Amino acid sequence: MPELPEVETTRRGIVPWVTGFEINEVIVRHHRLRIPVPEGLAGLLAGERVGEIDRRAKYLLLPVAGGHLLWHLGMSGSLRLVEVGTEPRKHDHIDLVMSSGLVLRYHDPRRFGLVDFIKGDPLSDRRLVALGPEPLGETFDGDHLYQRSRGKRVAVKNFIMDSAVVVGVGNIYAAEALFMAGLDPRVEAGKISLERYQSLATAIREVLSASIEQGGTTLRDFVSGRGDPGYFVQRLNVYGRGGEPCRVCGHELRSMTIGQRASVFCPHCQH
Repeated sequence: MPELPEVETTRRGIVPWVTGFEINEVIVRHHRLRIPVPEGLAGLLAGERVGEIDRRAKYLLLPVAGGHLLWHLGMSGSLRLVEVGTEPRKHDHIDLVMSSGLVLRYHDPRRFGLVDFIKGDPLSDRRLVALGPEPLGETFDGDHLYQRSRGKRVAVKNFIMDSAVVVGVGNIYAAEALFMAGLDPRVEAGKISLERYQSLATAIREVLSASIEQGGTTLRDFVSGRGDPGYFVQRLNVYGRGGEPCRVCGHELRSMTIGQRASVFCPHCQH
């Protein structure tokens, strides 16, 4: 599914063609997504100018005069920019026809995505209010992880994937950050020192930043706003490489399930 870097890549890709432009028309082909698309969405958005597009965790927020359009790409969703008049494909569910001359088109084969409209402060919405800090923001650091981990017996990999602790650290990026920090993903979160959490926080920042810079991770269901796949997968050190040699020490990478998620790590480099 699209993770934080993919969503941020999408945000950056659509900003030049959506921010500051008016929505001329809203076309909803299928209302049944994760929750039904609001019936009056076209009336709320048509003729409105879009403000600066923001992101909170894996949600995109498109501000207009009456509130914010909340967008989540779900398991298989993507946003693309296409020329006006481009024939929709199967699973192209929603179009925002922009005054920029392009159409912001939502494609979602599994229809697990979410499109909703929020009036008032969007950060007070129940879906956003309990989220942890942004991993690239100023409030996220090793001290935050250390304080939140005290007394926690859950595996550190599961701990950093908890969106109430920090948002956007999905399975791929958790595995890569733990490898970079030299931490065994199975270790109980509450047993890790402040110093090691400082290293892990730095690793999380670096892994996510590198992925955003390269356009996100290439997954089968993800493409960026202009239709280009991400390329971070070329630099993965452990994720999806179980049984292969470690790029650092040459030892065989080990695969196992942690918290019902496939996990790969180096038993020699991570301890």
